Amino acid sequence: MSDYVPVKRLFLLPDQSYFLFGPRGTGKSTLVRNSYPDATYINLLLVKERMHYEANPNRLLEVVRAQPKGSVIVIDEIQKVPELLPLVHVLIEEKQGWTFVLTGSSSRKLKREGVDLLGGRALRKTLHPFIAAELGDRFDFQEVLQYGLLPLRYGSSDPSDMLASYVALYLEEEVRSEGLIRLIEPFSHFLETLSFSHGSLFNLSNIARECAVKRATADNWLSIVQDLLIVYTIPVFKRRAKRGLVAQSKLYFFDVGVYRSLRPKSILDAVSEMEGSALEGLVAQHLRAWVGYTKQEHTLHFWRTKSGLEVDFVVFGEMGLWAIEVKNSATVSSKDLKGLIHFHEDYPEATLILLYRGQERLLKNKVLCLPCDEFLQEVIPNQVLPSHSNAD
Repeated sequence: MSDYVPVKRLFLLPDQSYFLFGPRGTGKSTLVRNSYPDATYINLLLVKERMHYEANPNRLLEVVRAQPKGSVIVIDEIQKVPELLPLVHVLIEEKQGWTFVLTGSSSRKLKREGVDLLGGRALRKTLHPFIAAELGDRFDFQEVLQYGLLPLRYGSSDPSDMLASYVALYLEEEVRSEGLIRLIEPFSHFLETLSFSHGSLFNLSNIARECAVKRATADNWLSIVQDLLIVYTIPVFKRRAKRGLVAQSKLYFFDVGVYRSLRPKSILDAVSEMEGSALEGLVAQHLRAWVGYTKQEHTLHFWRTKSGLEVDFVVFGEMGLWAIEVKNSATVSSKDLKGLIHFHEDYPEATLILLYRGQERLLKNKVLCLPCDEFLQEVIPNQVLPSHSNAD
């Protein structure tokens, strides 16, 4: 896909000041430049500009106060100079109608410096990788399952090499440059080990043992990759719980292409195992984007009982309750439906969906079975997720 064509994002621009976080390469700078062509733009990735504001943060007051009322001020990579945030706070309190768009690929430095994220005066939003609905006809399911949806990789003639370079860049520029750890090699091994937990219940003690480090060290490293937005966790769904549930969360990398790039491969690997984890992660990042971009409040979970009954994803909120199971197979068996049917016993109002690699839409025992690629294209922010009525 070397002839890259700009993609219209489904992210809704807030009508007030906001933070726009997101991993590197998700298109934050492109989005704000296209959305606010007349904005005053401060790019802290540029060394010269960053040095100006590090030496004299109060310069921001002079620049903004020279703008007309109602102007938009974009500060790109705000975490590079966290001393600017208190000044943004002052300017917002002056109530001159200025809108601040503050982008960042990490909130860790802001938190480490003890900076208050404007005390609720600015919304906190996240820009995710592309979703199928944004790509439209350019969505290639097999290619996406292999290389992911990171905007940065579109336009590359060698996406595999680009993703490997992306991971190395993150380690070098985001981790080493900010002094987050002393030695990059053990941390790199930690990331590789973490990739085996993608889509699984997460046990930090086991990972610490595998990496031969103290649990406290592994906990600190995990907080780093979470703050850098490389991984995220989803909790178990506990509302009105009628059964004993597991306590652990499930962990995912933010993009399936990044996961595949990090995951060590060997001749001993079962192809279906990595494919299944990749497929589940691809669904997870679509659902996470849908939750993040949809105006109504929703949360993303999974469901697993202590006896082993499981549903991969539960989406709960104002628009409904969905239980979604993902199977990396071309057929649907009665065994595949077991977790969903038991979930329905506890939550009869839930819409039950099974995603698989087949081509037919089926309705089995109140479970809507959908081709996974078809479902992903129907995950559209601010629209209801697929349901039985959509299948009629």
